[in-house]
Amino acid sequence: MRSAITGTGSYLPPKVVTNQDLEKIVETSSDWIVERTGILKRHIAENELASDLALKAAKNAMEMAGVTGEELDFIIVATITPDDTLPATAIKVQADLQAKNAAAFDINAACSGFLYALTIADSMIRSGQGKTILVIGSEVMSKITDWNDRNTCVLFGDGAGAIVLRAQPDQNKGVMDLKIYSDAAMRELLGCTGGVGRTGTAGTVTMQGKEVYKNAVNNMSAAAFDILQKNSLTADDIDFLVPHQANLRIIESVAKKTGLPPEKVIVTIQEQANTSAASVPLALDHAVRSGKIKPGHLVLVEAMGAGFTWGAGLIRF
Repeated sequence: MRSAITGTGSYLPPKVVTNQDLEKIVETSSDWIVERTGILKRHIAENELASDLALKAAKNAMEMAGVTGEELDFIIVATITPDDTLPATAIKVQADLQAKNAAAFDINAACSGFLYALTIADSMIRSGQGKTILVIGSEVMSKITDWNDRNTCVLFGDGAGAIVLRAQPDQNKGVMDLKIYSDAAMRELLGCTGGVGRTGTAGTVTMQGKEVYKNAVNNMSAAAFDILQKNSLTADDIDFLVPHQANLRIIESVAKKTGLPPEKVIVTIQEQANTSAASVPLALDHAVRSGKIKPGHLVLVEAMGAGFTWGAGLIRF
């Protein structure tokens, strides 16, 4: 059996913070932000948690897929901003969906979290452990953002994206291949000032921007080349690239190195900023609902995050 995406969903909190709003709280300018990141605005959760965002995105995906909570075998939530230390955010989603037959858990692979979760879910379907799996990326990055740091506060936003994976026998559609990586030697370049065991606090995001940029371009491009070569494909075979929405300059550089023209690249960062693990499923849902990604299209997805973690995948819709 092969796993196919039968539903996509997303949710963005209603509060919007523009670059002009940030000009009032830190020494920055909208022109500076746009030039370096491509970001125009971001959504910020005020009275919502990661589970609230995840639930709304999940319901949208399940409605498209035509599935109920009772049909779910697993619920996997990728997040670095969970509601609580325990239980898992996925447990709250399970309760709200009344998914009594599902097993639910979270994973943390930072901005690559959705690809890691998708890899786990796909493996479960291929091995026969489940037939219907809900995969969610949900983040409230505003909770771990230092709003006095002009170098990082302009980058992040809140949101959630979800997909429903279902087992199906057609070998010409669905998740064709996935490959994930990590490099612990680079862990100091992108991280957080806090941690439950280390400080007893969540902390805030810190990063060495130039090094992260360079590694993101190199690693995501290499992952794309590797998975294309492994499957005897070229960039010409790809209908759309859906990359992690971290920085428009990274996206443009990766697309150029991979050999994909701008019209084949899904970009949502202008309106959403970097939503970490939610970024790829948010962009996927946008592309599906806008009619860009259609049945039969071959889509390349990729991401990179703290750890460093990164990966790429091929999905036939």
